[in-house]
Amino acid sequence: MLNKKKQSSGDRHIDQLANIVGTDAILYKKADLLSYDCDGFAIEKALPKAVVFPKNTEEVAALVKYCSEHQLPFLARGAGTGLSGGAIPLHEEVIISLVKMKKLISVDYENRQAVVQPGFVNLKLTNSISDKGYYYAPDPSSQYVCTIGGNVAENAGGAHCLKYGVTTNHILGLEVVLPDGEVIEVSENGIPDTPGYDLLGLLTGSEGTLGIVTKITVRILKNPQGKQTVLAYFDDVKDGSYAVSDIVSAGIVPAALEMMDKIAIEGVEAGSFPVGHPKDIEALLLIEVDGITAGIDEQIEEILNVCHQRKVREVKVAQSEAERGAWWANRKTGFGAMGAISPDYLVQDGVIPRSTLPEVLNNISKISKEYGLRIANIFHAGDGNLHPLILFDSRVPGDTEKALKAGTACLKACADVGGSITGEHGVGIEKKEEMRFIFSDEELEAQTKIREVFNPENLLNQGKLFPTPSRCMDVKKVVKDTVAH
Repeated sequence: MLNKKKQSSGDRHIDQLANIVGTDAILYKKADLLSYDCDGFAIEKALPKAVVFPKNTEEVAALVKYCSEHQLPFLARGAGTGLSGGAIPLHEEVIISLVKMKKLISVDYENRQAVVQPGFVNLKLTNSISDKGYYYAPDPSSQYVCTIGGNVAENAGGAHCLKYGVTTNHILGLEVVLPDGEVIEVSENGIPDTPGYDLLGLLTGSEGTLGIVTKITVRILKNPQGKQTVLAYFDDVKDGSYAVSDIVSAGIVPAALEMMDKIAIEGVEAGSFPVGHPKDIEALLLIEVDGITAGIDEQIEEILNVCHQRKVREVKVAQSEAERGAWWANRKTGFGAMGAISPDYLVQDGVIPRSTLPEVLNNISKISKEYGLRIANIFHAGDGNLHPLILFDSRVPGDTEKALKAGTACLKACADVGGSITGEHGVGIEKKEEMRFIFSDEELEAQTKIREVFNPENLLNQGKLFPTPSRCMDVKKVVKDTVAH
């Protein structure tokens, strides 16, 4: 029952939700809900019905069961750092915040795995096991605050996913609360390749539309013996772009291969961690090689040769861990640093074949001129995961609309060369209509049928991931229903 010292909310659903988690673990007043009207995609906002803070799987399951039985839309939320609007409560959802479920449950060094709750912060896992010589590989730029549960929902990547893969490559097991409140274990005991359908692969990256993850078994890795980092400056973006493909073509698989253009460099140098990049260069590459110490020097030498062949202005190898750390801190503040040179920005997340990098960057430059908006490029060049940052001022009438259209044009440019509309940020509400760039109506319908198996009432995170059904699909359904009757 509600604490007698506190008055009833006047809403029976709020009172019942409070009975599940406690009156000190629910927000429902408008002033308290304002912080939950969006995630990192701040262009669209909506207030939830309430925000609840469960402490364990049992409370999550009870909340979900109540919402399901009473037809209340609901969604899960982590740290709120998502960049595609996946945690925005479009339908006055009850937000189930998982931030209080933040335990590191266990670490098994012998089998190289750890078990965490979904609210456990990404970087905290590496910090918790580093003294034993281990780390967690997925490293999104927001890793100091984003949660592993959110990483699972979006299948997050990071700078080092070129060599080590994205989140799905490091997930060994999940505990999931289904949309009716049932709790299931997927791949128990850290054995991911069990017979049958790949449910781990299906759930990872499903953007909170199939279930709510409440426990995660992850793979941890032994720290590499050696590591070296290279910084290369180019006077032409094309030369830097070609160097990216040349490095991989030479048989080198760097741990990370990042690129920034002139506008992006302007931003990071105006941000919190400037390192003195030349103001007049057009592009830079940040390249890291790791692994067994023997052989790293030879790889670095080959990388330096490639850069010189591509007319690099200056190329240098980090001489200390402090210098390497400064270069990476400068890079990882890239998105936020755009606030130092623009009132607002919209980040996109397309993927392209590496060989088309010069062509697509040229097309993005044309899009910038067409819409009259500056576009900075900071991205994981090694695996072709682009992040065009469209700079605009929401105070200027029409600027927000232009930014959104420019973002769509950037994604179309990626799709047109055989790429994808997202590599790690997810679809959410931001890119759901752009799903048509890469999927037919029939393919989209097949995917929504999978969602219906898990989430038949569509109460969990509705209105995300898939576009509004096309007229063609609507007509097909009407015809099919008519024939059936």
